[in-house]
Amino acid sequence: MPTQAKAEAIAEITTRFQDSSAAVLTEYRGLTVAQLTQLRRSLGAGSSYAVVKNTLTKRAADQVGHSDLAPLLNGPTAIAFISGDPVEAAKAIRDFAKANPALVVKGGVVEGRTVDAAEVTRLADVESREVLLAKLAGAMKGNLTKAAGLFQAPLSQVARLAAALQEKKEAAGETLPAADAPAADETAAAPTTPDTTDADAAPAASDD
Repeated sequence: MPTQAKAEAIAEITTRFQDSSAAVLTEYRGLTVAQLTQLRRSLGAGSSYAVVKNTLTKRAADQVGHSDLAPLLNGPTAIAFISGDPVEAAKAIRDFAKANPALVVKGGVVEGRTVDAAEVTRLADVESREVLLAKLAGAMKGNLTKAAGLFQAPLSQVARLAAALQEKKEAAGETLPAADAPAADETAAAPTTPDTTDADAAPAASDD
């Protein structure tokens, strides 16, 4: 049976999984405290980057239905718990990893789905919100009700819709309008920012 301190740590990690739109597992071996702080801040307000104990995290993952994360929980592990749009966080992690190769992305959970490292990378390569909205607005041909709803949708959801519409158009021998078409001028909207808390907050890790 876990000690009270371990039980509290498991409960805290479980809550992080449940409250986050995404959780990206990484190996941080070789990174300095200053670099970890830089990565944490780059994730945006409300998100956190926490060093975790693998055994406790496995138990927390089991409790939220992500026991398939177990193979990723080996070696020194830190998790980026994302509050807000996972696409922007994935871009921040990708950019940081390019500048700091010691950071290795293992995989994670995005909007309830377990994903591998390759899918996290693909998520980071999604086009900007403005470009996707311009394409979708053009494809909807003036359906303002649907377009208005998409302005508030997470960027990852917009990306999936854009991909689905692109496939549908290509099957019909058509293409979505380019981002610099008139539709972009008429429909592009500034991205929204979720209400969040302190970016430097991170769950405490307990000793085994």
